[in-house]
Amino acid sequence: MSQLDQVLSKIDADLDASLERLFQWLKMPSISTDPAYKDDCRKAGQWLVDDLKSIGIEASLRETGGHPAVVGHAKGEAKPHVLFYGHYDVQPVDPLELWETPPFEPRIITLPDGRKAISARGSSDDKGQVMTFVEACRAWKAVTGTLPINITFLVEGAEEDGSKFLPEFIEANKDELKADVALVCDTGLWDQDTPAINSSLRGMVYEEVIVRCADRDLHSGMFGGAARNPIHVLSKIIADIHDANGRITIPGFYDGVHETPSQVLDQWRSLNLTEEAFLGEIGLKHSAGEKGRMLIEQIQSRPTCDVNGIIGGYTGEGTKTVIAAQASCKISFRLVGDQDPAKIADNFEAFVRERIPADCSVEFIRHKGTRAVSLPHDFPALTVAKSALYDEWKKDTIVIGSGGSIPVGGDFKRILGLNTLFVGFGLDDDRIHSPNEKYDLKSFHKGMRSWVRILAALAK
Repeated sequence: MSQLDQVLSKIDADLDASLERLFQWLKMPSISTDPAYKDDCRKAGQWLVDDLKSIGIEASLRETGGHPAVVGHAKGEAKPHVLFYGHYDVQPVDPLELWETPPFEPRIITLPDGRKAISARGSSDDKGQVMTFVEACRAWKAVTGTLPINITFLVEGAEEDGSKFLPEFIEANKDELKADVALVCDTGLWDQDTPAINSSLRGMVYEEVIVRCADRDLHSGMFGGAARNPIHVLSKIIADIHDANGRITIPGFYDGVHETPSQVLDQWRSLNLTEEAFLGEIGLKHSAGEKGRMLIEQIQSRPTCDVNGIIGGYTGEGTKTVIAAQASCKISFRLVGDQDPAKIADNFEAFVRERIPADCSVEFIRHKGTRAVSLPHDFPALTVAKSALYDEWKKDTIVIGSGGSIPVGGDFKRILGLNTLFVGFGLDDDRIHSPNEKYDLKSFHKGMRSWVRILAALAK
């Protein structure tokens, strides 16, 4: 039996023990956005430090401006050096009454189609995914006494709270975090049987807009027809953002947006992702994106603008005939290619100001923006990882973009000069951020085996 086969066999034999370790971690309610769980976040970070130390990896809990980060170092046999990133914090569990089992009492459940899954908050996002990598390292150490390559671990505790202090931490420790490539396990498979690597992630701009008109709420019978209504003003501005073809009308918005290469579009077209299959599961039928673009382009390689919330006027039960004094909204932009977050924000604010009546005012709250990140299609580590995943799954790896944003990829590129491989084993039905989050047992098991193979392949 080859050394690789011995390590894979170790993964199989220790599956129950691996689950027990994961369950210990999942029991910790490390909700980063709620100050009430500050101590639980620290305990979850320390748990990982202790677990890494138990397999001979030098690890420590490091202070940041928020929840602490876990940093670990392990010297391997071969020269390639990877920086592995994940996060130990989780989303809030509200509404609690919708959970079928307690969110921090992990257990194996059987899904309606017969699949076995781990049910718990954080099982998929991201503790279960992090542990696929840690368990792969554990198996290598158990069989060979060492690791195939040099590995640095960076597992943060505030990803669900926007990773506000992570760039500062990376900048302050950039010499310690130097590597050849970054690995992130916080994404998903294409389907239950097909591996995927995310070669690009969209960036983000997030703005809050507050429009003010009268100096107080007004009686709509006395002032209606004469007084400016901020809800009307804001609604008109929102409507102006898109044209009839779904394109965004903000000047300069498409600067830095590149067309996807034809060979990539051909691969995406062969996946046959239909509106019925993608939107049918959420009760919709028709795509609302840019006309003339495939659905898969709309959700992965094209920039977007979405209104995430509108607030204004009376929203309680019954009636109250008022003209509100102010209205506000929250708007997010997903960016691609070389779009500049600061320029997008500037142009958006100018677009809004041009549409504010003379006797009204507008205020903006600008949140952190992040650039899109992408891998070169001929990136060597990408080719190696694709081959390793094929050996495990016996299906070609889908190289695809992600519609979501994982800011750390941009931080690694900007601060450390690293390209990032996003390799994950989640599924679309994992219900991350929602009640009844789960992680398929197959995803966990084959995820561990996949990382074993990827580490071996990178060593070559």
